[in-house]
Amino acid sequence: MASSISGRFGTVGSAVRAPGAQTMKRVLAVVAGVAIVLMFLPSTVTYINPGHVGILIHRTGGGVDPKPLGPGLQLRNPLLSAIVEYPTFMQTLELRRGAGGGARGNDEINVNSVEGQPISMDVSMSFELEPARVPRLYETFRTDIDAIQHGYVKQAVRQALQEVVGALPIADIIGPRKAEATNTARLLLEKRLSPYGIEVKQFTINELRPPQTVIEAINTKNVMQQQALTAQNELQKNEFQARGDSIKAAGRAKAITAEAEAQARANQLLAQSLTPNLVQYEMAKRWDGKMPQVSGGAMPLMQLPMPK
Repeated sequence: MASSISGRFGTVGSAVRAPGAQTMKRVLAVVAGVAIVLMFLPSTVTYINPGHVGILIHRTGGGVDPKPLGPGLQLRNPLLSAIVEYPTFMQTLELRRGAGGGARGNDEINVNSVEGQPISMDVSMSFELEPARVPRLYETFRTDIDAIQHGYVKQAVRQALQEVVGALPIADIIGPRKAEATNTARLLLEKRLSPYGIEVKQFTINELRPPQTVIEAINTKNVMQQQALTAQNELQKNEFQARGDSIKAAGRAKAITAEAEAQARANQLLAQSLTPNLVQYEMAKRWDGKMPQVSGGAMPLMQLPMPK
C-alpha cells in the first residue's frame, strides 16, 4: 500500500515539475533573444548629428543610395548596409606654410608669375556641402571630407591660382591687382567645385611671399618713382611761380602803358586847348598890376590882345 501510494505521489510530482521546466526554457529563450536584440540594437540605429547628413551604403552591391539621410535616428540593417556621416555646416580650409589653423604641415600654395617668378601663398576657403549632392561626392571620392579638402580641393585651389597668377606680372599681383586676382580665382573654384556639391562661400589670399630680390627691385622702383614725382611737382611749382611772376609783370607793364597813354592823351587834349588868346587871358588874370623890375631902366613890354 505504501509503495503504491509512493509511486502514485512520485508520478504526480514528476507531472507537476514538468510544466515548470518548459516555462523556464521559454523564459531563457526570450531572455537570450532580448540579449541578442540589445546587442545588435546599437548597430541597427544610427544617430546623425545636426548639421550633418548620412550616406547609406548598400553592402551587397557596394552602391550608394542617392538620397541622403537627415539628422536624427535612422534605422538600418547592420548586415546589409552602413551609414557614413558627412558635415554640411560651413567649414574653412586653410592652406598655409607650417602647421596650425587646420593645416597638415606645410600646405602653402606655390605658383609662378607671367615672368616665371615663384610666389608662395597662404590662402583660405570657406565652403559648405550641398546636402542633396553629398552622396555623389562620396561616391566619387570614397573618403571623408578632410581627405577631400587636402586632396582634390587643394589641387583645385592651386590650379586656379596658377591660371590667374600666371597671366599677371608679379608687381601687379602683390600690388594693385591682388583683389582682382583673388576674385578671379574664386570664380574658377566655384565653377570646378560646384558639380560635387561644394559651394564656395569665401576665398582669400592671406599672405604673398615673392622672392627677396623681387621685393628689393620693387622697393627701388618705388623710391625712384617717388623721387621723379617729387621733382616733377617741384618743376610744376616753379613753372607756376614763373608764370605768376610773368602775369604780374605783364599786368604792371599794362598798367604803366595805360597810364602813359592816359597821360599822353591828357597832354594832347591840354595842348589842343592852349590857344594864344587863352594864354594871354591867363597871364592877364594872374597879373597883379605891378610892372616887373628889371635893370637898365628898360620897361618890359607885355602884349595884350587887341579888342575886337
